[in-house]
Amino acid sequence: MSEPTNAGGPEPFGARLRRAMDTRGPLCAGIDPHAALLHSWGLSDDLRGLETFTRTCVEALADRVAVLKPQSAFFERFGSRGIAILEKAVEEARAAGALVLMDAKRGDIGSTMAAYAATYLDKDSPLFSDAVTVSPYLGFGSLRPALDAAAVSGAGVFVLALTSNPEGAEVQRATAADGRSLAQVMLDHMAAENAGARPLGSVGAVVGATLGQARADLAINGPLLAPGIGAQGATPADLPGVFGASVHEVVPSVSRGVLRHGPSVNGLRAAAAALTDEIRTVLDRAPR
Repeated sequence: MSEPTNAGGPEPFGARLRRAMDTRGPLCAGIDPHAALLHSWGLSDDLRGLETFTRTCVEALADRVAVLKPQSAFFERFGSRGIAILEKAVEEARAAGALVLMDAKRGDIGSTMAAYAATYLDKDSPLFSDAVTVSPYLGFGSLRPALDAAAVSGAGVFVLALTSNPEGAEVQRATAADGRSLAQVMLDHMAAENAGARPLGSVGAVVGATLGQARADLAINGPLLAPGIGAQGATPADLPGVFGASVHEVVPSVSRGVLRHGPSVNGLRAAAAALTDEIRTVLDRAPR
């Protein structure tokens, strides 16, 4: 089990996230520079287009949204020079006050998982981020190097639990030997990691906003990253139905719903502000 606080060390991610959500609003804005979006912005699908797109997103959003979530794959496809653009974006976004969640979905065992942890969760790494997404489906214990590294650096880990893609149910809804769904097994592990943390644990779950009903106990005392709003069909109004009593721990994640308003900086800002206001209105009406 991770320590609930880092006594004498960095402020835990959960505490920093709670403060950012309370002050900036509970929106996670994705940075997904895939070819179609680059073209819709009038940019070429190359390093120059990637750099312009990424720089515009950071300029528009990093000083006002709680979380920025770059999707690593869209940078990795350009090789080392794409990664260099990602490194700069992470640095500049964090300097502007946004928490950076690296959407990498890493999952492996032993020394390989430790290497992934060092890449994203070691403060000396050029890709150090406030949090990273990981996959637990080699067994929750395989995540231990990432959980331990995050605890040391004051970072967070978001664990895939109930994802928004329909194929996910094939694995996540499968039944474990004790009758729980595999997703619930993972959620229970997360709750154990977050036990005693205040105001919010640093081990989060990824739970799709498109699920209709989660059909799981989401009370993990940690943040719940909710992709699926916008292009995938969910709306902020769907959040209470999916997350129930845990809705105030939700971090709604929106990518295309904001990014389609680029390349205008003002357009991106207006879209993010409107979504933030809409989410806040829904949460203000939800019982605590």
